[in-house]
Amino acid sequence: MKTIVIVGAGTGLGLSLAKKFGDEGYRVAAISRNAKKLKVIQEELSNLNIEAKAFIADITDLESLKESIKAIKIEFGSIDVIEFSPYAKEEKFTNIFETKSENISEMLETYLYPSIQLVNEVVPDMITKGSGAILFTTGISTIFPLPLAANAGVIGAGLRNYAENLYNELEEKGIFIRHLAIGTVIEPGTIGDPDSIAEAWYNLYNEKGKFEETFPQNLKQADFL
Repeated sequence: MKTIVIVGAGTGLGLSLAKKFGDEGYRVAAISRNAKKLKVIQEELSNLNIEAKAFIADITDLESLKESIKAIKIEFGSIDVIEFSPYAKEEKFTNIFETKSENISEMLETYLYPSIQLVNEVVPDMITKGSGAILFTTGISTIFPLPLAANAGVIGAGLRNYAENLYNELEEKGIFIRHLAIGTVIEPGTIGDPDSIAEAWYNLYNEKGKFEETFPQNLKQADFL
């Protein structure tokens, strides 16, 4: 049985991803610093007969994140898919004219540094095995410059560049790197329903030779002007 690790798991998209991949036969390991959210995730998955285990870690603490990945490998034997989607704190976004070095540093610690740590922890095993996948979830400012989320866009663009570099190097080795940029509010019952996003993510994960997609599909810069 394959294992998916959801990093930055919450009761919205994280839970929907866990349910979707769980329905497809995956075991689920959920990483979050919020014990209450992890309890909800584990209980809901248990009710659906999906094997799951929670791991508490603050992803900005790279050593804690590293230890969680080690614990997951011990618990499940291997990691087949890892999805990275820490909660986007919109209150931390800054306008382009208000962005300072400290605003960038916080985004580095929340998004870029943890993603690189995760890659370092899982890719060597995936290369040895000849299979695996890393899924990066970001906001649409990763692709299109948005003045109201300038600090997130600067770091997101760097993360996207890093991910695409990995894609170019690893696709032929059987390791799939994918990027989904979300351009809508994630809310049940709307166009940004987390179940719909989870479905889109699963489809992108299974589409060979395609690095990224937007959600909704085919968004353009003009959609945000």
